[in-house]
Amino acid sequence: MNFNETKIRVRYGETDQMGVVYHANYAQYFEVGRTEWLREFGLTYLRMEEEGIMLPVVSLTINYKNSARYDDVLKVKTTLKKMPTASIEFNYELRNQSDELLATGNTILAFIDKDKNRPTRCPKYLLDKLQNYSL
Repeated sequence: MNFNETKIRVRYGETDQMGVVYHANYAQYFEVGRTEWLREFGLTYLRMEEEGIMLPVVSLTINYKNSARYDDVLKVKTTLKKMPTASIEFNYELRNQSDELLATGNTILAFIDKDKNRPTRCPKYLLDKLQNYSL
């Protein structure tokens, strides 16, 4: 499989008085998709941090199409855009339970050596897990 799909239910606190999801929450939905994508490969941010790798977001793009609303069940589709080097890039689609496209997005995260606080290459253990991943 070349993507991950994760479901999230919109909570009341993520919306404004009209029941519409506040725009900044879409970035959090993408983060959930990204962490679940990693989990499919047996990886977590916690494990990577324990092994000395940090993954800060260096670029985030969101294109809003329709509004997500309170109690919607959202589906975040997360796809690896290309094989990682010193960074890793994901594309996202966010849809509601009616399969309406709500937003698309992209993030780029840098691999940072925690001790040196400097960019580093993608860890070999991640590249090994992605060996059979089809883009």
